[in-house]
Amino acid sequence: MKLLPLDSPERIHLVASWLAQKENYQWLDFGDGRQLVSPEWLTIATQRGTHVFRLFTSDVDDAPIGVVGLSNVNRHFKTATLWVVLGDKSYAGRGYASRATSQMLTLGFLELGLHAINTWIVEHNPSVRVAANVNFRPIGRQRQCHDIDGRRYDRLWFDLLAPEHEEM
Repeated sequence: MKLLPLDSPERIHLVASWLAQKENYQWLDFGDGRQLVSPEWLTIATQRGTHVFRLFTSDVDDAPIGVVGLSNVNRHFKTATLWVVLGDKSYAGRGYASRATSQMLTLGFLELGLHAINTWIVEHNPSVRVAANVNFRPIGRQRQCHDIDGRRYDRLWFDLLAPEHEEM
C-alpha cells in the first residue's frame, strides 16, 4: 500500500467522487457542518498548510482505493485532526483503512513535526475499530452533535501523542 498526494486533477476528482457519496459524507464534517466538498474545494485545500490529503492504494495493483487526511493542521500547537474514507468498499475488512491511518500518523508526526493528532468518530461507525488498531486513546464524547437523516448522534473523540505512535 502506498500513500499518494492529490497532485493531479484525476486524483482530486476521484476523491471528490468518493466524498460525494452519502455512505461516506454522512460521517464527515469539514467545518461548519460542511459535508459535501467539490473538486475545487479539494484543490484549494491541498494548497493550504492546514490540510494534508493522501490517496491510499491496493497492495495488488496500486489502484487508488481510499483517502486519508489531516485537517486543522496547526503548526504552532503541533496538532491536527485525522479522518479516513475507504472509497472502494470491495476492500472493506482487509485492514487498509488502519494501515493508511497508521502511515498518515507517521507522516504527521515525523514529516510535519506534529505532537498530538486527534480524531472523532460518530458512534456506531465501524471506524472505531480503526482508531483502536492504531492506538488512539479515547478522550471524550461530544453528545448529540452529529445529524444523520434527522437523527442525532454522539461523536467519540480520540487522540494520540507522537511518542505513543507505532507504525503498523
